[in-house]
Amino acid sequence: MRELTYVARRTVEWREVPEPRLRSDGEAIVAPVAATPCDVDSAILAGHGFIDPPFALGHECVARVVETGDAVTSVAPGDLVVVPWSINCGGCDRCRAGLTAHCAAVPHMAMYGAPLGGDWGGLFSDLARVPHADAMLVPLPAGLDPVAMASASDNWPLAWRLVAPHLKARPGARVLVVARGSVGLYVCDIARALGASAVHYVDPDAEHRALANGFGATTAETLEPTPHGFDIAVEATGRVEQLALAVRSLTPEGICESAGNHFRPGELPLLDMYLTGVTLRVARDNVRAHLPHALDLAASGAVAPEKVVSHVLDWDDLPSALPENHLKPVFTRAVD
Repeated sequence: MRELTYVARRTVEWREVPEPRLRSDGEAIVAPVAATPCDVDSAILAGHGFIDPPFALGHECVARVVETGDAVTSVAPGDLVVVPWSINCGGCDRCRAGLTAHCAAVPHMAMYGAPLGGDWGGLFSDLARVPHADAMLVPLPAGLDPVAMASASDNWPLAWRLVAPHLKARPGARVLVVARGSVGLYVCDIARALGASAVHYVDPDAEHRALANGFGATTAETLEPTPHGFDIAVEATGRVEQLALAVRSLTPEGICESAGNHFRPGELPLLDMYLTGVTLRVARDNVRAHLPHALDLAASGAVAPEKVVSHVLDWDDLPSALPENHLKPVFTRAVD
């Protein structure tokens, strides 16, 4: 089968690898039908990652189940499913506590699309093996478009987690979003749908700002610190100086969520944060734990994740089209 492999900056290629096989009766084999790059994939393709190539790329997709082991009961061949990016067993103490990105039953950082906790392959592949299938795979709710939800493996539920719990605790909060990619736009849509009194989106890209306007956000090209201006801030740029500006804009006891992958060091205004009482979380996301809630919101019709999809492209075009600078391209194919 073909496995899309990152080989150098702005360069990926198909490589032939053996087809995955079931290794236990609790596993499944799936075939991606709609896959998309995560915001961090875009950084890797631009040469900003910290792992040397080559390695299989891709960790966001909706897939069709091809084969299941005899012990799998939650999905069956033919089902459309979301494949979470991190490998997790669902039964260890950490998984039961919702810390599915830190599963104690698999190597640390086990995931698709990067060889950090073993080589699990990537989801820009013709087939993928899913261990612990009952724990990992989530059926796609009826009526949801696989193209619109291709990011449900990571960026969509991450965006939900960045604001939804905080807006539940702080109804009508003012939300600041400092971003460079799809996560920030999803956050704008979700925050508006869940009752934020104001959403302000900062991004140098004019097309991104236009999308945020469509989600009801005010926008700016650059961020000017607004002391005590926002109750919740989301930083998704991977730039520490932008994170510093975001935390300087929080109200007393404000909350900042950093979803950027910070490959380079930097400084934070720790004294300002101390005096304001800021809560800052920089976190690897436990997608599987809150994926059902994020899918429920998508199925409600109150949000429009499809508006963030910038291009719908053919699966065979992955090597040529993936390195291009698109916001959120989705690559599709038919799998019976």
